[in-house]
Amino acid sequence: MKRRVVITGAGVISPVGIGLDAFWRGLSHGKTGIGPISRYDASGLPVRIAAEVRGFRLQDYVNLSGRHISPDGGQVTLDLRTQYALAAAEMSVRDAGLDGSGAWQDAGVYFGAGEGDNDLALLSSLLTPFATDRGCDTAAVLSAGEARHFALRDQLMEPTLPASLIAARYGIQGEVTTCLTACAASAQAIGEAMRRIQARECELALTGGAHAMTAPLDVLGFAMLSALSSRNDAPGKASRPFDRHRDGFVLGEGAAALVLEEWEHARRRGARVYGELIGYGTANDAYRVTDMHPDARGATRAIAHALEDAAIGPAAIGYVNAHGTSTIENDRAETLALHRSLGDTARTTPISSTKSMTGHAVAAAGALELIAVTLALRAQVMPPTINLETPDPECDLDYVPNRARAHAFDTALSNSFGFGGQNVALLVRSVAEAAR
Repeated sequence: MKRRVVITGAGVISPVGIGLDAFWRGLSHGKTGIGPISRYDASGLPVRIAAEVRGFRLQDYVNLSGRHISPDGGQVTLDLRTQYALAAAEMSVRDAGLDGSGAWQDAGVYFGAGEGDNDLALLSSLLTPFATDRGCDTAAVLSAGEARHFALRDQLMEPTLPASLIAARYGIQGEVTTCLTACAASAQAIGEAMRRIQARECELALTGGAHAMTAPLDVLGFAMLSALSSRNDAPGKASRPFDRHRDGFVLGEGAAALVLEEWEHARRRGARVYGELIGYGTANDAYRVTDMHPDARGATRAIAHALEDAAIGPAAIGYVNAHGTSTIENDRAETLALHRSLGDTARTTPISSTKSMTGHAVAAAGALELIAVTLALRAQVMPPTINLETPDPECDLDYVPNRARAHAFDTALSNSFGFGGQNVALLVRSVAEAAR
């Protein structure tokens, strides 16, 4: 028999607020975190907007030395993705009442992440000294690359770094896994953590995800794919999932971390419970790297698998947090997947996309959205899909347009679909239901 898994801690670094209270206040009030790019001069880019985290300083949340990073214990500069991950993890551990606890030794870490910052300014500064009238002196670059800071810089870019540093910080000696499934990465990490606890491989897991794809090369790359909104003059209106006039998603950033526990383990220590994870489904489109299958076959299968895993029917779902990226293809395909997986109940089930406010945090998106769902369950309020002004006839469901809505519900679905055809669906139910 599968063991029950509950959420007992959460931490958030997001463009609409840092910390659970600020995050929920931003979402429930329809606050946009999207604005002009402020960290560098983006005037030469076709897209000059993003959802940046503002007012963040790592030292406000984590007292971190270089002992787990640099071979000589010296100080190093961590990329934003890793800084966000460490801060969110610390928040979640404290929130669960497990800071300073010896409970972490046999726990696991399951984290979604991507590569570190593509720091164009740093790359330029490293290569400029080796420029000649014939181009770059490759031999000189390779020779200089023997210096330790080049090797350390390469390691700091690794997708595995956030999970490794989190494990080192809390002395976690169990399984440490990084999920690299693009926009579905942190949702998959949460599902895998849930599975390990269900299977008695651990009692406790630290999970979530982090990403910061708002650097120049990231923005340029997605813009060249025609995937991003180009509403540079109206950034707050740029992310508009399910709206007829949507023109692409907006890159975001941040991190979200959750503490998952076996139900009896949490009860014995008197932990506060946010909700219970009851279903995890995953499937692949087996189609294209950048596009969902037009028949939404992978997304439909993932939702169906989650329902089967939870042993519930579609009518039990009271709210759906959609992947809802604000691209033409994704929003139509997701609508189709909901029709096919939920049947007649799809038309009466409220759905919203918090990416309309947070932008698309890529590997961090699924974890941010699952926390949004647990907070919605606690408040019995559904966050809105902002900027939904002219409904797309092909997106014909109830997307909670523009204003949050009070709504009594016990069970919610969170969808995450990623490049490469990755599809993940997670089901969570309320504390009251978990206690029965």
